[in-house]
Amino acid sequence: VDRKKDLILSGGQNIYPSDIEAVLLKHPSVTSAAVIAAPHDEWGETPFAVVEVTEDANGDEIMAWANEKLGRRQRLTGLHIVESLPRNPNGKILKRELKKSLLAERS
Repeated sequence: VDRKKDLILSGGQNIYPSDIEAVLLKHPSVTSAAVIAAPHDEWGETPFAVVEVTEDANGDEIMAWANEKLGRRQRLTGLHIVESLPRNPNGKILKRELKKSLLAERS
């Protein structure tokens, strides 16, 4: 169950990050995934993925693979590979930290 604050509102449609994360985790190279809302001029927000992967992974290939399996509104507009996702002591991914990093990179 996604928290309301994690919900992505794109063009008036609700997008649940957990649905997209479930698809990403089916890719053989993806070991962990988080999907956050990225600001978008036309749609308001769009899904952006941050993933941990095996050594031989290609971000463009993973994004294309996932977008083939996702609904039109769920498609990723970006994907970033990281060595490790930020987590709290209980192992939960800190999406707020990812969003801060994304906004800092884009400004």
